[in-house]
Amino acid sequence: MKLSEREWTVLNALWETEGAELGTLVNELYENTGWSRNTVLTYLTRMEAKVLVRIDKETYPHIYHATLDRESCQQQERQSFLHRVYSGSTGDLIAAFLKEEPISQEERERLRKILDNMEV
Repeated sequence: MKLSEREWTVLNALWETEGAELGTLVNELYENTGWSRNTVLTYLTRMEAKVLVRIDKETYPHIYHATLDRESCQQQERQSFLHRVYSGSTGDLIAAFLKEEPISQEERERLRKILDNMEV
């Protein structure tokens, strides 16, 4: 599932709080987004309909939880980006990043270890 930028924002807040009530989420999101309580509630309700958020209605106030884990979402986003922008070529992606941003000696050694340990 392709997540919108705003869905990522809400999910990040839910992952950080490991589930939270509406007031906590509003406070968490307001600083970076300026979203009102109604805006946050609208996103949560829409995301529940998409099964991105689960609302624990047995508690009061209700507790909101992400239904997806962060790593799965990040992996899907990486794969989508890799195929959309680099035609699935991991080497081209890494080469592009390395051309634009130098890496430290420590990062270089970590990358070498990763490459050496890969099964090809």
